[in-house]
Amino acid sequence: MAPDAGQGEVVVETPDQAEVRTRVRRLREAGVDGSLIWLDTLCGRLALPTAYRLSLFVTAPERKAR
Repeated sequence: MAPDAGQGEVVVETPDQAEVRTRVRRLREAGVDGSLIWLDTLCGRLALPTAYRLSLFVTAPERKAR
């Protein structure tokens, strides 16, 4: 995909898996295409807990309209 087509915007970053599942479900119920949703797992270590980052791809024209 071309770099100017859009970018991923973080919806939520949290250590709570249930919150991430709820947010994904709400996005899907709102009609968001599943291919535009992605989840990163930020692996924790002793000092930091594992966190989950839910992002949504937003096209360039939609970003400008916000």
